[in-house]
Amino acid sequence: MENVITRNKEGIEAIYPLSPMQEGMLFHSISDPDSIAYFEQFTYTYRGKLNTGNYKRAWQRVVDQHPILRTLVLWERKGKPLQLVRRQVTLAWQEEDWSASAPEEQCHQLDRFLEHDRQRSFNLKRAPLMRLALIRMSENEYRFIWSFHHMLLDGWSGSLLLSDVFRHYCAFNQGGEVESKNVRPYKDYITWLQAQDIVKAEAFWRKTLSGFTAPTSLHSAMGLKQNESLEKYETECAYLSEDTTSAIKSLAREHQLTLNTVIQGAWGLLLSRYTGEKDVVFGATVSGRPTALENVEEMLGLFINTLPVRVQIDANAHFVDWLKECQLQQLETRQFDFSPLVDVQKWSDVAPGQPLFTSIIVFENFPVDDSIQRNLGFQITATHTREQTNFPLTLGVEPSDPTRFKVLYDCRYYDSATITRLLGHLKAILESVANEPTQKLSSISMLTDPEREQLLNEWNQTQVQGRRTLNAFSCKDL
Repeated sequence: MENVITRNKEGIEAIYPLSPMQEGMLFHSISDPDSIAYFEQFTYTYRGKLNTGNYKRAWQRVVDQHPILRTLVLWERKGKPLQLVRRQVTLAWQEEDWSASAPEEQCHQLDRFLEHDRQRSFNLKRAPLMRLALIRMSENEYRFIWSFHHMLLDGWSGSLLLSDVFRHYCAFNQGGEVESKNVRPYKDYITWLQAQDIVKAEAFWRKTLSGFTAPTSLHSAMGLKQNESLEKYETECAYLSEDTTSAIKSLAREHQLTLNTVIQGAWGLLLSRYTGEKDVVFGATVSGRPTALENVEEMLGLFINTLPVRVQIDANAHFVDWLKECQLQQLETRQFDFSPLVDVQKWSDVAPGQPLFTSIIVFENFPVDDSIQRNLGFQITATHTREQTNFPLTLGVEPSDPTRFKVLYDCRYYDSATITRLLGHLKAILESVANEPTQKLSSISMLTDPEREQLLNEWNQTQVQGRRTLNAFSCKDL
């Protein structure tokens, strides 16, 4: 792969290759220009005193300090696509005042604004691949819209970036400055990637995926066929109860498991129940931040990678023991987190042209600095996110109290009722193992309370009918 180089001309600070994840996102963006996959849009409600000048200044300051926010992408030249970092980029900032409009009209205006913003997408050849809008709704209420291409940032980086903006904002309000610190640029991560042993990675993945020949297709197993409507994604959310959340976290601590492992195990079991397969594969998004890079936790960029998780179901295995085996496999996988998914696909036995998996799990555990937000002078009272991937189903897990599930699904494959039922079954599995973590996999129930009640009622009616039939048969025979 091409070495990292820097230029001192044409306003370019650095040029270097893309990460494998960035390449995958670029491929989907240019192969389907009308798609808004990997367009990230966050809408925040701010209530209180906001110094709009200092807020804009704070955002410009972080753009100046972080090279990834001044990055564009070129791909039409010979060789691999490249990302170029500009020395200076002017913040893409829009400010409006809708305070004279009635609340109902403001809602319509906001819907139209957000839709137009999504349809504009981004020209990947022009930096910045991020834009901001601040809309005044009343004297002390604002909507802030932050849009960017996912190639720039992952969730961890987004949280770090917001904290950085708020630190600068608070300092500006007090007439000061934030002490500058040297944060490693994203190109250091690319350099690290280029040094990894791809031969060892290939051997590992060939062994891990050996014998798995067809993707685990949840929608096909449910008898759902792809419809011909336009691409559209929707979201459904569900929460575990507080008691189940507490029990699952206690289970994980007691048996030295991660919460991620528990959720992945439950998801693998659910896929097996739905498809009837004892060997299933789904995707999982990993943080991708190598511990070998000093201060990597403070770096901004796209570090995440989505890789296959293979789960083999042994009906007689006890849940906790089975999870420990799953976790050992995950630990072994970590040293190959850098592996490009497109290569992993080639190293598998799944036929070319078929996806390796059709559902992914994203564990959304991001850093939050509450102390900074307390000094802002305004409250962040609501956050709304619009995002889209190229997978039919993405299960987001927020390890809050209680645990929150968010399913992003392609409406060409699923509908709201189907996803609601699916989430109900996932919750039921977790409730079952929370009550009895050592039970066998074959004993774990995924029936919801209404389904269990319905089944019991139908079973009772069948039993009554059976007794009547038996009695009638016996009398006639006698």
